[in-house]
Amino acid sequence: MKVTIINIGDELLIGQVVNTNASTMSRMLTEAGMEVGKTVVVGDSRDAIWQAVDSAMHSSDAVLVTGGLGPTKDDITKKLLCEYFGSELVESEVALENVKRIFAVRGFELTPVNRAQALVPKCCEVLNNDLGTAPCMWFKKIENSKLKVENYPGTANELSILNSQFSILVSLPGVPFEMEWLMQNRVIPKLQETFRTETIINKNILVQGIGESFLSDLIEPWELSLPECIRLAYLPVAGMTKLRLTGRVQNTQSNRITLNNQISEAVEGLYKIAGQYIVGEDCETLAELVHKTLTEKGLTLATAESCTGGTIASQLTAQAGASAYFRGGVVAYSNEVKECALGVQHSTLEAHGAVSEETVREMAEGVRRHLGADLAIATTGIAGPDGGTKDKPVGTVWIAVADAKHTVAQLLSFPGRRRQQNIDRTVNQAFSMLIKLLCQKD
Repeated sequence: MKVTIINIGDELLIGQVVNTNASTMSRMLTEAGMEVGKTVVVGDSRDAIWQAVDSAMHSSDAVLVTGGLGPTKDDITKKLLCEYFGSELVESEVALENVKRIFAVRGFELTPVNRAQALVPKCCEVLNNDLGTAPCMWFKKIENSKLKVENYPGTANELSILNSQFSILVSLPGVPFEMEWLMQNRVIPKLQETFRTETIINKNILVQGIGESFLSDLIEPWELSLPECIRLAYLPVAGMTKLRLTGRVQNTQSNRITLNNQISEAVEGLYKIAGQYIVGEDCETLAELVHKTLTEKGLTLATAESCTGGTIASQLTAQAGASAYFRGGVVAYSNEVKECALGVQHSTLEAHGAVSEETVREMAEGVRRHLGADLAIATTGIAGPDGGTKDKPVGTVWIAVADAKHTVAQLLSFPGRRRQQNIDRTVNQAFSMLIKLLCQKD
C-alpha cells in the first residue's frame, strides 16, 4: 500500500515551525510496513488543500492529513473535508464526550467555540483523541471497481477488500504529541487491519573515517551483489555516513525469516570489506550508540565542553535513561572556568593556550575526577566563524577522552567557517573516540 502525507499550515511553509510531523509519520508508517510515496506541505488555503487532497486520493491507497482542526477561523480542514466527501457537519457524541472530559480535567468551562470541536462530517468515523480536543477522522471513499480477482490465495476479507477499490483519508491534529499518539494507537492498527502490508526491515550501519565517495567506491562490488529485495541508502551527516539497508517482502513468516537471513549475510559481507570504518550498528546516531553502550556496560560519563557549548551533554540527556550513566557536564567557555571548575593548570593555559592538547587533556582528566565518572569527554577549539589566528585558524579543535588509566587526545582541522557544522563534526568525532576507547576496554 502507498501512503501520501499532507501537512497543513502557513507556519510550516514560511519556516516558522519545523515540520517534524512528516518525518515522524514517515518513520512510523515505514516501520509498520507501509510505503510513503509522497509528503506534501500546503498552507491554510482552501484551494491548495483541496487540490492536494484530491490529487492524493487518486494516487494513493491512504492519505494522512495533519493540521487545521483547531477551534479558530483559520482552521478550515474539517469543513473542507465535509464538502469534499459530500457530507454535512453533525455533533459526534464520541467527540463531545472527549471534549467534555478534557475540559473537566483541566478545570475549564466548556465554551460554544470549544463545543464546536465535536462537529464532524457525518460520513466519517471518529477515532478518539485521548490527548486533545481535536478529533481524528477516518474517511473511506469507494470507487467503481474494475478489478478482477481469480483464484486469490488470501483470506475472504482480503478478497473483499480487493474487490472494492477505495481510498482512505485520515485527518489528524497537527499537534505533534497528539498526532504521534493517534498514529501509534489508532491510525496504524486500523490501516493494518484494512490493507495487506509488507514486512520492512531496516538495518543501520554507522561508518566514520572515510568519505562518502571513497566509501561508495570501496563497497561497490558488495552493493551490486545485494538481493533485489534489499536497497542501500547513503545518509551522510557531519563527519559520518550512515548506511541503511532496507528490505521489503510480502508479510509472511517464511519471507520474514528469509529476509532477516539475507540482511545478516549482507552485513557480514560489508564488515569483510569496510570493517575498519564501521563504528556501530542498529542506531540512528552516534549519541544513541554511546547511550546504548554505556548503559549495557554500566559505566558512567562526564563531559567538559568549550567549543561545543554543551551539545554533547544535550544529545545524551535527550535520551530516556541517560541518568543511569551521565554524571554531569561543565561548559567551560572561559579560561577562569577551566581553571576553577576543571582544575586546568594556569601554567598550562599560559604556555599552550586554551586550544591545545595539553589543555584538553587536563579538562578531560579534571572533569572525570571532580564528577566521579568512569569516563570523560572534553572539547576545546575555534568553531568560527571568527576568532581564528594564523597558528590556530577557525576549525582547529582538540578532543580528549579519558578513563582512569588512559587519556587520548586528537587534533581536528575543519575547513570552512561554518560554526554549526564544525560543532556537529566535533561532537560526532568525540563520540567515535569514546566508542573506540570502550572497545579497547573489552
